[in-house]
Amino acid sequence: MGTALATLEGREGQVGSVGELSSELACGKPSLAGSVSQRACVFCGSRVVLYPVADAIHLVHGPVGCAAYTWDIRGSVSSGPQLHRLSFSTDLRERDVVFGGEKKLHAALSTLIEEHGPKAAFVYSTCIVGIIGDDVAAVCRRVSAERGIPVIPVQSEGFKGTKKDGYRAACDALLSLVGTGAESCVPEYRGDPAVAGSPFSINILGEFNLAGEAWIIRRYYEEMGVRVQSILTGDGRIDEIRNAHRARLDVVQCSGSMNYLAKSIEGKYGIPRLQVSYFGLEDVAAALYAVAEFFAEEPEIMRRAERLVARETAKALAEIEPLKRDLTGKKAAVYVGGAFKARSLVKALRLLGVSTVLVGSQTGDKDDYGALAAICDPDTIIVDDSNPAELSRFIKLTGAEVFIGGVKERPIAHKLGLGFCDHNHERKIPLAGFEGMVNFAREVHCSTMSPVWSLFHGR
Repeated sequence: MGTALATLEGREGQVGSVGELSSELACGKPSLAGSVSQRACVFCGSRVVLYPVADAIHLVHGPVGCAAYTWDIRGSVSSGPQLHRLSFSTDLRERDVVFGGEKKLHAALSTLIEEHGPKAAFVYSTCIVGIIGDDVAAVCRRVSAERGIPVIPVQSEGFKGTKKDGYRAACDALLSLVGTGAESCVPEYRGDPAVAGSPFSINILGEFNLAGEAWIIRRYYEEMGVRVQSILTGDGRIDEIRNAHRARLDVVQCSGSMNYLAKSIEGKYGIPRLQVSYFGLEDVAAALYAVAEFFAEEPEIMRRAERLVARETAKALAEIEPLKRDLTGKKAAVYVGGAFKARSLVKALRLLGVSTVLVGSQTGDKDDYGALAAICDPDTIIVDDSNPAELSRFIKLTGAEVFIGGVKERPIAHKLGLGFCDHNHERKIPLAGFEGMVNFAREVHCSTMSPVWSLFHGR
């Protein structure tokens, strides 16, 4: 590896450039101690997946700081219950560390269930709980029997691995619910009544309804004549998750967080899965066509999909074209949670005339990075599990003019004096679907072309 891409000792294989990678990018490794990784912990990973389930209690068993750190961490919105917006904690303290926190957990669960009447409760184990050895699962079983609702332990002690292990803990919790819905208790369909009885049904996995994106995607499928059985977990409802095994197809949007669950459902219930992305015109069209192809027994679904894509693409391109004229030739850096989303962003930026000169993710695997390298321009730097020092140095090296990332990447962009586009989970503007691509183009344009950068030293 050249001097320009030199990094911390022990991370050499996790950084490379397209055209110069002599082997597969190393990934899936624990973060290097002292590297100040951009990754979150196991507990945070589980919370971002389960948090959008709106009619469940989410109780963090641990110090209050863990609950505060993850409170309202997603811009997930609900069309009904707002329980997910509340942050509950057992607030373990020194005395609880010595004598145990099981009694406190039982009391907190009992009180919360009595006061709020949830459909279920998720109990998140934190680092301190793993150290003191509280039997969280036993307390959950006891409260479930007493209160008559599912009370589900989430084994998410932060020190157990990486954010990806938190995804798996959340998927295990969801899997314990899938298939438990009785035939006599199928919930009323919450979408378009015109497709309520459609035999063409899907689950959407890994869509978290940030700024209402799940509603946009649901509307597309319903216009095609496809019923959305459940969304895991955006605007999620416990009864819909319990009946997710009744769908004919699982459509996986966030592969890093939900592939494990999709594979488990396929193995247990025989429901096939498709991996898709709803970011960028090309990928959202491909996602709709893929579902239409799966239901090829009804050709009208494909015809509706074609009409929808043609109509929405024409509208989006008309709005994007003036922005593209200003953006053509600009350079972007991308660092996000999942590598599959990074691929969509590379393609979306290319549509805007913007080249990606640096791209990476927190949780990508070898296949993800291989596919990413295949669509990137020569010399594009690819990084796995990066840190602020690396990202700052590579941005300077490549001359990137806009940074697409999340809350932890924003300060890097601001310190370096370049535009920033938030594509993570706390945003309030939908970026998925055809209209989301227009929003993304506007945000990249506003940030990149802002006159403030002309006042920044050295620009």
